[in-house]
Amino acid sequence: MKLIAFLLPQFHQIPENDQWWGEGFTEWTNTRKANSIYPGHLQPREPYEDYYYDLTDPATRRWQAELAQYYGIYGFCYYHYWFKGKQLLETPFKQVLSSGEPRIPFCLSWANEPWTRKWDGGEHDVLMPQEYGEQEDWELHFYALLDAFRDERYIRIENKPIFIIYRPDKISCCEDMMKHWNILAVKNGLEGIYFVRTLGGFPLAKQDYFDANLEFEPHYTFAHSGLNRLWSYMNIGNEKHYVFDYDFVWQYVLNRSHHRDRSKIFPGAYVNWDNTPRLGLRGLSCLGANPQKFGWYLTRQIERAVSLYNSEFLFVNAWNEWAEGTYLEPDKHYQYQYLEAVRTALKTTGFYTEPNIMTDIQKNGR
Repeated sequence: MKLIAFLLPQFHQIPENDQWWGEGFTEWTNTRKANSIYPGHLQPREPYEDYYYDLTDPATRRWQAELAQYYGIYGFCYYHYWFKGKQLLETPFKQVLSSGEPRIPFCLSWANEPWTRKWDGGEHDVLMPQEYGEQEDWELHFYALLDAFRDERYIRIENKPIFIIYRPDKISCCEDMMKHWNILAVKNGLEGIYFVRTLGGFPLAKQDYFDANLEFEPHYTFAHSGLNRLWSYMNIGNEKHYVFDYDFVWQYVLNRSHHRDRSKIFPGAYVNWDNTPRLGLRGLSCLGANPQKFGWYLTRQIERAVSLYNSEFLFVNAWNEWAEGTYLEPDKHYQYQYLEAVRTALKTTGFYTEPNIMTDIQKNGR
């Protein structure tokens, strides 16, 4: 059993964000401006020792990798942003490739949504549109990723690099594009691409040509549970703020059938959820989350992944989604407790392996 945590790269400055959101914008900008909007609402979320890092700093990436490996995270899934030849937030991952560091396994998830002013991947107030083009555009995209696919750190199944697509329902040419990528992969010395479809908070078209599916939580449960009493709301001034119960959603996740028309499924886990730093009252927040509960639920999900799903991987949302309230990195309130919960869950299920080397984390902490 290997835990893979999604990693957001939006912790460095780029010209586009400067133009759209103001000079110096990063994900920390949203995190820092957050406010508590009801009693017990834990905002703002502040990183431990005020470590407002920049992901273009190699020391930061080394710290993340050592911290993750020490507590039992196998690898990172970096979000990849590609807009018909235009990349965004690509610098940290390019530095990971060019430097060969840090030495932690990784894969990529193509977050193929348009960027919007409302942070919703919708069709209104679009800042960066998403188009898919023709065969020459698909080839350009493939060759932009080839060095990553060839990297010895890249996570593989059946000796094929895993490539996750977040919104395949939006790609009308998806099957043709994937077939062409597989031809290009073999042509360039690979055995193919292992394509994974994200099961998230959006409509799921019939797409049985993927090698596997990934349950992206809690969004998959939000959109496809069929639960009538999932949401409640608070009246805050003249507005409603919607909330959900941490335990209720996790219980549904743990009791979901593992049968999906015989398709391969990678199960998911979520740390927490609160995107009010981005959306204010329009956001959605979670009630009742804490590290102890997370550790217990993660333990059960690991057991299910092995015994029911027969899955080698479990994907965790997320490593560092600070403005969405779902992160494993240490903060001032819980410090390292969520990471300790990961290690305890892995030890309980027999999947924790002590690191081979004495890392800076073990020697000095942070």
